[in-house]
Amino acid sequence: MDKHISKHPETKHLPGDVIHYREYKILLKPDRFTSREGFMQFWDAVNATVKKFDFKVDLEKNAFHSQVREVLFYDTPNFDLYNNHFILRKRTFYDDGWPRADHELTIKYRSPELKDAASVDVRPMAAGHDEIKFKEELLLDRKQLGAMRSVYSHGCVLTSPKVVLDRGIEDIAGVFPALGKIDVRPLTKIALVNNVAVEEVQNTIGRIHFGHGFNGKTTIAIWRSRALEKPLSGEFAFQCKFDRLTDVHKSSLLLSDEFYKQVQLDCADWVMLGTTKTAMVYGLGNVPLKNRE
Repeated sequence: MDKHISKHPETKHLPGDVIHYREYKILLKPDRFTSREGFMQFWDAVNATVKKFDFKVDLEKNAFHSQVREVLFYDTPNFDLYNNHFILRKRTFYDDGWPRADHELTIKYRSPELKDAASVDVRPMAAGHDEIKFKEELLLDRKQLGAMRSVYSHGCVLTSPKVVLDRGIEDIAGVFPALGKIDVRPLTKIALVNNVAVEEVQNTIGRIHFGHGFNGKTTIAIWRSRALEKPLSGEFAFQCKFDRLTDVHKSSLLLSDEFYKQVQLDCADWVMLGTTKTAMVYGLGNVPLKNRE
């Protein structure tokens, strides 16, 4: 389907062009990320691929200075949100070991079907929301390296909303009306998914340039379970932002795709196939999952 689908009645609440981000993600085996050296070693491996393509890289001054965030997912006991393609996430940033006063609350609908993701109105009830993001996320193929598949993420980010997350789903639906369409009792409780608090350690490496002004903000991250005291997954990602996808030079788009596939092959010993970070957190429990990301 054409990625410009605003002519459809289901998407009349969206701006003229739907997708404004392409985010490429590669899951990584977490065992090597035990210190800053692990991040540096993986970037050295990626940089070898960068040199093959002769891409320009703007390296951040503090590329290997880690930022720490706490990531919490909330859902019903039967994971009704996730099984209906919704993700409810709270993220708190830390400075020198201390949480910032502000936090982010994000609701997103993620689906392999572009039209389905676009048709969900994620806008909150209250005015003044910070950001609506519609992304095409490029993920690893489930079975083979050197390939990719797309999912579409339609999300809304609020900064420090006065929302209590461990109450009934009707309270959350009062903030995000899109959740009211889920077929579940209004008083069904929302709780922390699998009682897992994720510690995310992320390094912002810089920007990779694919030509004609098309570039991607590049990060390496590791997710760890605080309660289980074990790493869950690493991730290499680069996110490209644009006003109109049709304005992105075709050669630059092709190069970003080919680079993504080649990194998988060149860094095969690092790569972990078959899932997403969110799916890993949900999969730590015993509740059956209908949503196969």
